[in-house]
Amino acid sequence: MSQSVLLNNLEHKDLRVIAERSAAYGDGVMFSLTFPQEFRQVQAHYPIVFRATSDAAGYEALALFGFEAGENLFLGPQGWDAHYIPLNIERRPFMIGRHGDELHIHIDPEHPRLSRTAGEELFLPYGGTSPYLERMHSVLITLHQGLQAMPAFIQALVEHELLESFALDIELNDGAQHRLSGFHTIHEERLQALPGAALEGLNRAGHLEAIYMVLASLANFRDLIARRERRGQPHVA
Repeated sequence: MSQSVLLNNLEHKDLRVIAERSAAYGDGVMFSLTFPQEFRQVQAHYPIVFRATSDAAGYEALALFGFEAGENLFLGPQGWDAHYIPLNIERRPFMIGRHGDELHIHIDPEHPRLSRTAGEELFLPYGGTSPYLERMHSVLITLHQGLQAMPAFIQALVEHELLESFALDIELNDGAQHRLSGFHTIHEERLQALPGAALEGLNRAGHLEAIYMVLASLANFRDLIARRERRGQPHVA
């Protein structure tokens, strides 16, 4: 479990963050959290799926990078092979911390991206924040606001019964079978069957565009499968 400490320009004045993308720096993950305001950018590269949670929200939205734990098919010798990296990946090793009603930047002191000798500086020589840290502040605020808005979006999907579970069967070249399961997507037929008033309500709430972004993202499964095949592994049955 990651621990966090409040970032400050005294204790962390010489701290740097290695910005290159690699499994060695924590990028070897199968998926990452995303949110409706980010769906337009995410759907250009990654399938967007939902996973049930044990909290009150019920579901979370994920950008999918691979087919099994620890697999990120967008990582290669040249780094991350996509024009957009989801904000929840980009923000690491930073996170939002709350002190009363105020939000502050925290950092995971054990994260492999941290260095004293290489990477992006966080603070300027006389204590001001660097352009890189300003960017991370913007990323964290956008991510925090997006995730805060997620419950209303999920509630709308559940209310209209628009989530359905799915499974994707993959047959490896050696004949081994693999099944991607445990995820949900939009039930397209139920969406098409919604009455006009329901669609108008979803549109007015800003949910309808996000729903269609999820549906559009599913075409990226073809690219994800091709990436596995180029690595000498699988074939979808």
